[in-house]
Amino acid sequence: MKKMKKTTRTDLFTYLGVTVAFVAVFLLQSAGVLSNSLSGQLVPICCFIVMAVSLNLVVGISGELSLGHAGFMSVGAFAGIIAAASFTTTIPNGVIRLIVSILVGACCAGVAGVLIGIPVLRLRGDYLAIVTLAFGQIIKDLINCLLVGHDSAGLHILFNHNGLLTMNDLHMNETGVAIIKGAQGAVGITKLSTFPAGYILVMLTLVIVLNLIRSRTGRAIMAIRDNRIAAESVGLNVTKYRMIAFVTASAMAGAAGALYGLNYGVLVSSRFDFNTSILVLVYVVLGGLGNIWGSIIGATVLYILPEILRGFADYRMLVYAIVLILVMIGTNNPTIKNFIGRLLPKKKEGGAVA
Repeated sequence: MKKMKKTTRTDLFTYLGVTVAFVAVFLLQSAGVLSNSLSGQLVPICCFIVMAVSLNLVVGISGELSLGHAGFMSVGAFAGIIAAASFTTTIPNGVIRLIVSILVGACCAGVAGVLIGIPVLRLRGDYLAIVTLAFGQIIKDLINCLLVGHDSAGLHILFNHNGLLTMNDLHMNETGVAIIKGAQGAVGITKLSTFPAGYILVMLTLVIVLNLIRSRTGRAIMAIRDNRIAAESVGLNVTKYRMIAFVTASAMAGAAGALYGLNYGVLVSSRFDFNTSILVLVYVVLGGLGNIWGSIIGATVLYILPEILRGFADYRMLVYAIVLILVMIGTNNPTIKNFIGRLLPKKKEGGAVA
């Protein structure tokens, strides 16, 4: 019988661990053990796990710095909201409409990733970080100028660049429904997102990312990260492989955005500002660059930590900052790592534990 590869066992353990965690939390939620506040955070936690894992593909696996991941999330969120509102009559089933909306959000964010990646990924240095940072801010401002509605005739879209237009300028008929009201954001959203849907999206993201990393393409991406000159010398197309990682991460961020957007009744573009991108980057860095489990745990713990510390009132964000500093010191200090390593049981020769 052929022996299972170590990487395959590790991936299966990851899938199993996420599944066990989902079942445990779902049972606790069904039993009413979780508070309303924590239950309301389950879908956003799933969304930010997807964001962290996908950003780790760019930052940790590809070795590029992206500071506008929240911009791709916002593209997916508002594209998904528009799709869900537009297909209300055509697709009455909420589950199918959610799936279609997530796919639309992923496709739109992927297209945005291609448009940004084509000119930027041919360059070297920190250009990607600068451009993605600008992209996040530009997308936020563009959404603030959008007026979108839907009626029996279809979608109506106006770009309110001068701030003088209103929803009446869309000239919708009596069946018209406002979807995006400029700076007021998306309103009247039908909540379609569920915790099981979040779990499925997390699992799909893990399958895509882990299989990409283990594939020939993934090895090429990591080779380019480690030594670009050597990779070019053996004939690897650097731009192509960097583009694959970047667009894949952008599409997954868009899918997470669609799920996130359909979890609220009202959504404004300010939720996807520069601070959100930095927050996701913190999840990745503290969890460990290239460490998928670290991204999952980091996103989960650090997302709910401010809520857990809410009892500290005015001091909770100070405590949160101190915890982040301590975790960063602990995960990057060789002395602490060696100390923890000495505490763990060591294997003797032959596989026995000391």
